Amino acid sequence: MISTASSCPASTDLAWRILMAAALGLLLCTSAQARKSDRSQPINVYAKSFDSSAKPDGITHLKGDVVITQGTLKATSDRATVHFDGQSQIKRVVLVGQAHIQQVDDHGNRMTGEADSIDYDVPAGIATLTGHAHVAQAGRGSASGNTLVYDTRNSTMTGKGTADNRVHLVFKARQQPAAAASAPPAPAKGH
Repeated sequence: MISTASSCPASTDLAWRILMAAALGLLLCTSAQARKSDRSQPINVYAKSFDSSAKPDGITHLKGDVVITQGTLKATSDRATVHFDGQSQIKRVVLVGQAHIQQVDDHGNRMTGEADSIDYDVPAGIATLTGHAHVAQAGRGSASGNTLVYDTRNSTMTGKGTADNRVHLVFKARQQPAAAASAPPAPAKGH
């Protein structure tokens, strides 16, 4: 189902909003969780260059073909800034320029997201996609908007448009089982 609010007359705007809220609530409530084993995997970081402060609460700047992985979670961009906590653990990653994130849940379903920038809070598992943001969940649908906030722990999402643009949601229709093979036509009488 593809819907835009501009296609709804003003008299049905409230009903449309209630319907969309209910549909989004159903989508979010039935979400599968991101792969639980990813949280215990090491975080690997690749880039063409970096500069870093090797101390607690430090910052590392990555430049050129940045790739960050943790289990099935993969994030890529042109540049990234990695923030560390007091125990020198990664607490936040900000991806800028052709930013992309993907992860597979425990059921094998892939989530992909892209935006101008992605701010990923590692301990909370929250990815905030800003600027031309788009998130798709395999077999379920997608969302586009100026800002999308995706929770990798439970596959929930919120979104905001801008004054000029609205959030756009696509809900995939449930696949119907194939119809039983029809019986061959009965022979005509008299033949």
